[in-house]
Amino acid sequence: MGHAESAMSDFLRQCGGVAVIDGGLATELERHGANLNDPLWSAKCLLTSPHLIRSVHLDYLEAGADIIITASYQATIQGFENKGYSLEESENLLRKSVEIALEAREVYYSRCCEASIDDTHNDIILKQRPILVAASVGSYGAFLADGSEYSGDYGDSMDLEFLKNFHRRRVKVLADSGPDVIAFETVPNKLEAQAFALLLEEENINIPAWLSFNSKDGVNVVSGDSLSDCVSIAESSDKIVAVGINCTPPRFIRDLILSMKKVTTKPILIYPNSGESYDADQKEWVQNTGVSDKDFVSYVNKWCEVGASLVGGCCRTTPHTIRSIYRTLSCKCKVAQTLNE
Repeated sequence: MGHAESAMSDFLRQCGGVAVIDGGLATELERHGANLNDPLWSAKCLLTSPHLIRSVHLDYLEAGADIIITASYQATIQGFENKGYSLEESENLLRKSVEIALEAREVYYSRCCEASIDDTHNDIILKQRPILVAASVGSYGAFLADGSEYSGDYGDSMDLEFLKNFHRRRVKVLADSGPDVIAFETVPNKLEAQAFALLLEEENINIPAWLSFNSKDGVNVVSGDSLSDCVSIAESSDKIVAVGINCTPPRFIRDLILSMKKVTTKPILIYPNSGESYDADQKEWVQNTGVSDKDFVSYVNKWCEVGASLVGGCCRTTPHTIRSIYRTLSCKCKVAQTLNE
């Protein structure tokens, strides 16, 4: 086991065996009043309202999240340049996404210190614990903002070199900004997974990464590429310390975990969406197509039983969802401790 993989194992052990990832960022920013009808999506708030990003990070920490993910999913140098920003300004905005999350963690730790003891008896969870900042890297399809991150269809002319060069500087800037891990998220096809894995080697990225795919049929990734083939890319990389699924309906997750376990020994991470359908043409979520928080959380123990080690939420999940996951996992840990005594 390499140093990066050992560090992730230590982190999970400190979390009691399962770590809690935060929930949806963009939908929470909208709930706070942000208008994200923009190709930059949540990254727009890096320009207009960074204080809202920090507030949402804090909401998730106070809900029990052990990992917070930066507002850089749709933040790309090319996207900022399309808005008229210089290369230097664009890179500074990427750095800012990490700085905001690091600041939120420090504010949270200060609040924990101000509490005389760990306070987990109300809706605000103040508990000293290891917390990771994950720098989000969305797919090329996320930059296109045309819904292709949900299809993986980049056209027949797309190749590995183009994808590596598209992401190269962005990944380097984010990695050098001080996060604990790089989160390659909503990866829709095998080609882009290969590009990310190669970039980690070529740029000698010295912090660990995770690779997370999305699925719309519960069998393959959204492009139709084999999930096993995609997960094997992560399994063969020493720099990738966890692999899993995000932005996928909860009903598919259990079978996807079982499929991944056949080809990987790495920790499996799971952060589904609420199960609601997204209309890429209208750029909005279809109402009343998802599951309730209660139903969402009812899946959590089942996911952990079959092998999930990191669990959270993606689009349309909220701090309430994450708090419920935290409490469910806390109860599970207490039962386990009792049985071992």
